[in-house]
Amino acid sequence: QAQLVESGGGLVQPGESLILSCSGSKFFLDYFTIAWFRQAPGKLREGVSCITYRTYATNYADSVKGRFTISRDNAKNKVFLQMNRLSPEDTAIYYCAALGGQEPDICPLADGRYHWWGQGTQVTVSS
Repeated sequence: QAQLVESGGGLVQPGESLILSCSGSKFFLDYFTIAWFRQAPGKLREGVSCITYRTYATNYADSVKGRFTISRDNAKNKVFLQMNRLSPEDTAIYYCAALGGQEPDICPLADGRYHWWGQGTQVTVSS
């Protein structure tokens, strides 16, 4: 069964860094725009960042600009989210999602646009 698989979550202290990975299992990411979303307890799911598949154009939520960096390695069938200067407000389950079809000029951070989703990985930032 084709699926997206997230990894790299964990427990870190404020100010530390994590790298999340999104891999395709029987799911080739080459022609998909990929996004990272997160959902904290009691809150709505929030778009964090996304990257297109050909031009590698990126988009970020204001809350993570300057701290998070999204990248992809199509040869390895992976998309990464480098998260620096983490704070307790970043605590959430992080999901990767894929959007097929024509590559957008600016990838959207609206979850309704994405058709395929991973199971998520927990990120906890606490001292």
